[in-house]
Amino acid sequence: MGGGDRSADIAGRLVDQVRQAIADGATLRIRGGNSKAMLGRPVEAAELDVRGHRGIVKYDPSELVVTVRAGTPLAELNAVLDAQGQMLPCEPPEYAGNATVGGAVASGLAGPRRPWSGSVRDFVLGCRLVTGQARHLRFGGEVMKNVAGFDVSRLMAGSFGCLGVLTELSLKVLPKARESHCLYFDMEAGEVPAALSRWRRAALPLTGALYMAGRLHVRLEGGAGSVQAACGQMGGEDEALQIWSDLREQRLPFFGDGRPLWRLSVPVDAPVVELPGESLLDWGGAQRWLKSDAHAQEIRGLAQSLGGHATCFTPGPGIEPFHPLPEAMLRIQKRLKASMDPHGIFNPGRMYPEI
Repeated sequence: MGGGDRSADIAGRLVDQVRQAIADGATLRIRGGNSKAMLGRPVEAAELDVRGHRGIVKYDPSELVVTVRAGTPLAELNAVLDAQGQMLPCEPPEYAGNATVGGAVASGLAGPRRPWSGSVRDFVLGCRLVTGQARHLRFGGEVMKNVAGFDVSRLMAGSFGCLGVLTELSLKVLPKARESHCLYFDMEAGEVPAALSRWRRAALPLTGALYMAGRLHVRLEGGAGSVQAACGQMGGEDEALQIWSDLREQRLPFFGDGRPLWRLSVPVDAPVVELPGESLLDWGGAQRWLKSDAHAQEIRGLAQSLGGHATCFTPGPGIEPFHPLPEAMLRIQKRLKASMDPHGIFNPGRMYPEI
């Protein structure tokens, strides 16, 4: 399976636009489906639209690898994988079908399964990208063992287009679970860590743990026998699986509030503490969503005290979307930017003013 529609290959056009931007001393704002336009600082620059660069280049279900152009809608890729009983285990959000594969990797956003399956970066085997010198290069490969030395392909995950224009991605996929089941338990927030720790020690097949409004929701996936045995051991009440896609796509009523939305990323064993607003715990407590009017400094101070960082998904005036970097880390990021985008043309300032 493979050999995507060649008419959907506009890599040459993208390279030409980058080359022209360099010649003109201009900057470029990379866009796909614009589903994550709210994330990051606004970029005032000419648009480089990758949506026309789409299609599955190669897919061998037996090898558990798919190579796809970056402008391909994520929903389209998921449908092809689903027809073969396979999936992207990190389950990045589709955002009403607008998300592209390139945007999913560039943002690095993963769904509820992330602590158990791995991050978006973990499933990137290789990529092609247009550099800031208008060169169309290939990095990585199509099997895990090909990854050696400085792994540029995985570096692109979470880079928000600041380092280059993704044109093609080779991704590792896995078979879908034979059985999925959801349970819920009414409990206090302080009881959640102990319950999750107990189930981890018992090696139960958890692939999701969400706590909101006094209720812990868990997802179990695996073979039919192991899932049924786990359900019998845990107890709880049965629940529809719809809650997990609604969580991934931010369709739960929690996300409909007009207050600023924050995402706190903390260690999985960080204590459950009171936050200044309404909160929802995902990833077994490692990802904490917060709706709050509290000052950014207070929220980021709390995240830092728990060993993590905070990102504002709805930044207003005076609020930096991404957690400030330590000086040493900022120096590394600036060196990467200078190396891969020496003219500073890609998404300038999207993540930080200096990058």
